[in-house]
Amino acid sequence: AAKSSRPFSAWIGPSAPWRPEVQLPDPVELGDLLEPFSRRGIDLGLDRLHQALAAGGHPEQRFPAVQVAGTNGKGSICTALGAILQAAGLKAGLYRSPHLISWCERIAIGDQWIAGQQLRSLLQRWQPTGQQHQLTPFELLTAVAMDHFAATQVDLAVLEVGLGGRLDATTCHPNRPVLGIANIGLDHREHLGSTLEAIAAEKAGIFHTGAVAFSAPQQDSVAQVLEQQAKQRGCQLHWVEPLTADVPLGLAGSWQRSNGAVALAMAQELARQGWTISDQAMAQGLAQAQWSGRLQRRQWRGQPVLIDGAHNPPAAEGLRRELNQLAPGQPRHWLLGIQRHKDGPAIVRALMAPGDRAWMVPIEGCRSWQASELNIPGVHDSPSAEQALEQLWPAACEPVIAGSLYLLGQLWPTLEPPAEG
Repeated sequence: AAKSSRPFSAWIGPSAPWRPEVQLPDPVELGDLLEPFSRRGIDLGLDRLHQALAAGGHPEQRFPAVQVAGTNGKGSICTALGAILQAAGLKAGLYRSPHLISWCERIAIGDQWIAGQQLRSLLQRWQPTGQQHQLTPFELLTAVAMDHFAATQVDLAVLEVGLGGRLDATTCHPNRPVLGIANIGLDHREHLGSTLEAIAAEKAGIFHTGAVAFSAPQQDSVAQVLEQQAKQRGCQLHWVEPLTADVPLGLAGSWQRSNGAVALAMAQELARQGWTISDQAMAQGLAQAQWSGRLQRRQWRGQPVLIDGAHNPPAAEGLRRELNQLAPGQPRHWLLGIQRHKDGPAIVRALMAPGDRAWMVPIEGCRSWQASELNIPGVHDSPSAEQALEQLWPAACEPVIAGSLYLLGQLWPTLEPPAEG
């Protein structure tokens, strides 16, 4: 594995102009076109989508792409890289998941979400092919995204892996010369394996001959697997160190220093391969990137609150470290919703500190953990998120809503931007 040698200080330019908070698209009803994820479950594999894309005229062959895998941070890497490409004047498609309030959040070109009616029309067009090849909902959405990117003639697409990597639908794309790996931790063990090494091997399944990959720092056992898999698959693997504190980032949280470094390294490699991406565009993109629901300040009825998905133990540990830096020794109030298939006890223990109080709430449409099952001091059950919100104030410092992006999506219509914008 080789290390990137270019000093980050060489490209830092003047501060990028301020951008208003990104506005999420309106919700769009797709229940008649997408089978519920809970009904089909996770069904990984590439054959179904390969066949469906062939039947649909191979839209995935009409544009190049980059791909990002990992456990935590892959969406942030895609967002930062997408912002860089936009700042460079490139027409870049972004395919990310999950969404907060609208399916349209999953597919965008630059900072323009796909329109709700356009998404419905594409899903309707792909229905017969999807049914014939028994596509999962995620595979169907992936086919639609590739069709949309091909039809709009994007210069490049940025693809976030949905789950794993080796058998993820996005890996069906045949032209992925540059790859990114976010932090890898224990999550989705029921599908990817019970150990870090097994999960890392699945994530490394995106490596392929001739590709250039960049990874954030990893645990030693994970790094060994990635290096071994890269060598076996003929892929160059480069390690990147977190960006220094003097690099302006639009995404909040110290962990974004690693995610931003991967996005930057991918952009630099694209420039080396011939794409017109200036240092100024890289600086501007990193400074202006926005990704809703990730360590974000909001308000509820005029009261300040922090929100972050933090839906697995590694993410919960990172959020706790960040809060300790923001307000050392200050107890927190929490509103938590955690899906039943997640490691609820580990997530709550990672988030809670002495003196903290938390209210566990159900997530709409999901089986959720209850405080009575956790038996952790200071954690209580609340019948609804709305009632729990009433309990969060007064507090020593900003309360936090966390545990699931689905919970944030459920509460999003009740939350407002901070008063200062």
